[in-house]
Amino acid sequence: MQAVIKTGGKQYIVTEGQRLSVERLPSEEGDKLEFEEVLLVDDGKKVSVGMPTVPNAKVSATVEKQGRSRTIDVIKYKAKVRYRRKIGHRQHFTKVLIDKIMTS
Repeated sequence: MQAVIKTGGKQYIVTEGQRLSVERLPSEEGDKLEFEEVLLVDDGKKVSVGMPTVPNAKVSATVEKQGRSRTIDVIKYKAKVRYRRKIGHRQHFTKVLIDKIMTS
């Protein structure tokens, strides 16, 4: 069974038992989450496509970890004016384990 969920302004294809890193969610490690913005559900026999979401469909997940990703260097440069800036950025993320895809 597969589903397409939307969280953090992005869409993810998920299956049961999959580990996934998403944009930071306000929860603690071990908490249960439910993603209610389910855009598509495929159970192997029938595909349900939402307009924009599938009614009564939910994806439940467990938060495994809150963290920050590796440093990305952001460099600004303008030619001929001696302007150079270098800063780093570390994006926050939440790692979740997809438990169950539910439809009714």
